[in-house]
Amino acid sequence: MRPHDKNLILDLLSLPASPFAEGQIAAFVHNFCATRARWLKVAADPAGNLLVRYRHPKANVKQPICLCAHMDHPGFRAERMLNERTLKARWLGTVLPEYFDRAPVRFWVEGRWFFGRISAIQMKNAGLEKPFPLVDTVEITMKRGGVKIPAGSIGMWDFPDARICDGKLFARGCDDAAGAAAMLCCMDELCRKNIKTEAYFLFTRAEEVGFVGAIAACRHGTIPKRCVVVAVENSSVIPGVELGAGPILRVGDKLSIFDPRLTRWCGQIAERLRNEDKTFRFQRKLMDGGTCEATVYNELGYTATCICLALGNYHNMDKTRRKLGPEFVSVNDVDHLIKWFTLLVSTPVRMTDSDEPLRRRFKQLESRYNRLLYKTAM
Repeated sequence: MRPHDKNLILDLLSLPASPFAEGQIAAFVHNFCATRARWLKVAADPAGNLLVRYRHPKANVKQPICLCAHMDHPGFRAERMLNERTLKARWLGTVLPEYFDRAPVRFWVEGRWFFGRISAIQMKNAGLEKPFPLVDTVEITMKRGGVKIPAGSIGMWDFPDARICDGKLFARGCDDAAGAAAMLCCMDELCRKNIKTEAYFLFTRAEEVGFVGAIAACRHGTIPKRCVVVAVENSSVIPGVELGAGPILRVGDKLSIFDPRLTRWCGQIAERLRNEDKTFRFQRKLMDGGTCEATVYNELGYTATCICLALGNYHNMDKTRRKLGPEFVSVNDVDHLIKWFTLLVSTPVRMTDSDEPLRRRFKQLESRYNRLLYKTAM
């Protein structure tokens, strides 16, 4: 991985973010684009999602790709101080209640972290998001008295800033900041190499409470209709998926199977990259442990699939130790994801209803065995 990419990723993954409080990530994206204003144009839709366009003046792309990642991570939203040391905050996201007991947390206020520990939780009934009870609000005893945490402040689990150790990238939240960072690295590569293409990059809000940012983007037509969509995710490691074995072509999630033509084409680009670079690795899996934004895009009028990173300690739940822990992904997986993105958005999309290499294989099998097949027919 290029040192510049590594620094960018560490900087982005150290920022605070939670649903409906993605301002720090959004500002990072704006600043990134401002330094490359010749190539990148960024605009916010009415819901606060950010769409970045890269278009080379000599590009003639009929069907651009739009890569999409969400900016939020499960976290807290401060509501009010109950007394000089006790904060009431709303929880937004999916983490099992048993992980909250006296858990350490931190809140971001005017460029500083303030620390505390959960002292009480209040539950909400099962609803649209999940078929089981979840934490609704919490009370937090702050480490220092007399500190006022303003309403709307971002709260996260108390883990250090992003770091790299033993080939893994650890952070308070990789999901989906690691995907968003890989998209920025891809943009940087396009600008640096002056690649003659057109591509779009969507950064959505409030995915962790039910994809409401992505739904709003579809309602507003934020993504140009001529685009095909590749959602970018971090997905929990499941049996058959290996951390470090490459990014994953996600053929579907818990609710749906993604567009087979676009999925096949993304796989063909990965195969091409593997033929050109023997170190490149990728996986192709049905990641049915959860649901991702590709389902939203397919249902609301776009052609979409997903590429994801294998994620350890999904939503900070270290199930091996039965306690909270930083999320982590493989550094090599992120590096290969950037390479895959760059080739994807640089190559004209050619989706077909059939897999020609597979059809040729069928014909070869027919030629070899049909005579025996019909001769021995009962």
